[in-house]
Amino acid sequence: MSQTPAAKRPSRAGQPIPYPPRLEFVEPDWNRIPGFRGVSREDWESATWQRRKTIKNLKEFKAALGDLLPDDLAESIGRDHEQRATMSMLLPPHMVNTMDVANLWQDPVRRYMAPAFADRLTEWANHPRASRDSLHEQDMWVVEGLTHRYPTKVLAELLSTCPQYCGHCTRMDLVGNDVPQVEKLKFVTPQKDRHQQILDYLRKTPSVRDVVVSGGDIANLHITQLEPFVSALLDIPNIRDIRLASKGLIGLPQHFLQDQVIAGLERLAKKAFDRGVDLALHTHANAAQQVTPLVGKATKKLLEIGFRDVRNQGVLLRGVNATTEDLLDLCFMLLDHAKILPYYFYMCDMIPNSEHWRVAVWEAQQLQHDIMGYLPGFATPRIVCDVPFVGKRWVHQLAEYDREKGISYWTKNYLTSIEWGDPSRLHQKYEYYDPIHTLPEAGQSWWRTQSAGVRPGPTHAVHA
Repeated sequence: MSQTPAAKRPSRAGQPIPYPPRLEFVEPDWNRIPGFRGVSREDWESATWQRRKTIKNLKEFKAALGDLLPDDLAESIGRDHEQRATMSMLLPPHMVNTMDVANLWQDPVRRYMAPAFADRLTEWANHPRASRDSLHEQDMWVVEGLTHRYPTKVLAELLSTCPQYCGHCTRMDLVGNDVPQVEKLKFVTPQKDRHQQILDYLRKTPSVRDVVVSGGDIANLHITQLEPFVSALLDIPNIRDIRLASKGLIGLPQHFLQDQVIAGLERLAKKAFDRGVDLALHTHANAAQQVTPLVGKATKKLLEIGFRDVRNQGVLLRGVNATTEDLLDLCFMLLDHAKILPYYFYMCDMIPNSEHWRVAVWEAQQLQHDIMGYLPGFATPRIVCDVPFVGKRWVHQLAEYDREKGISYWTKNYLTSIEWGDPSRLHQKYEYYDPIHTLPEAGQSWWRTQSAGVRPGPTHAVHA
């Protein structure tokens, strides 16, 4: 077969989305940020230094950024914390360093890691059907901290803290510090006992083969606690897949380059290989600029010591990554440079005050269409809607869709742990709601009528 001469081939610019991605794979110079000037490479690459210098409030954010943080943005971030935010501020220097400090108002990382009041919608900041545990994970706890939602898979929430807090966190009900809008749920059972109860449940439940070990974030669980828990999972005969969940790989990659952490994870990887169990790490990058050489170095180390995969589970966020080019740039940076597999992009869950981030189902469907063909099939992420009481569904799997009211209807093929013994639930349709501001005027008017006088205010824990 003859080949088309290079001069006659379509140019890169001839495709709707160009390749390679627009960003270079470089570690941004932290010395450009006033609070990090003069910091040595040794300190910067130290997990201990990063944790010690983590920014915990607006005052520290201002001190780090100095004149780079506009006064009106600082004021808007402060107002957001008082009136809208469901998560407190927690930003490692590494995360701050991935921000475009020359344009912080428009920077995608800032938009979801340090939300501003002005970012939010005026009329529909909060959807009338939003809830603080929008996926009912706590309702599905079979023991405290263990969500049994799927037939063969469970989620183990080992702790309630992370190295950094994302504004859109789906577990805002449990994770992090109290904020004016949310009094957080607290674990009641001591951590050691909770971990033991989780293991005991899995030992007597042979139908479970897959455990997601999360929290919070496993990067905040000391390796001397994480290793024995995962090792015990590996001793349970029915467990065939273990996925460690950590955004810390993106926000604090230095953690995964510590000798003690690497040694413990390497022992687990070897034991998993010997037992025929797949051990992977799932992380959470939402913007291409977060994929830096330190992230790549940490990922390479995980693969070298025997992890089967490192995969990314991002979240579709308007203003961050909800365009075709932004999404593909992120995927190419992950795949080409950090060797992280683009795996899922979730639609942002219906937590309070998240409307400005969320996209409509039809927008997610269009994004799935538009990214097809650019990536290898095995590395083309699935865009999914996590439907309450249903679980993850590809965005094209809906059963019905009322575009005017923004209500999609979904079916399912299994029972969650709170539905066992009730097969009628398999024949129901479950609702999911588009952001109201994306609806036509008739749909918005309908919602105004529905929500008149019942728009929720601040939410507080009702748990024991």
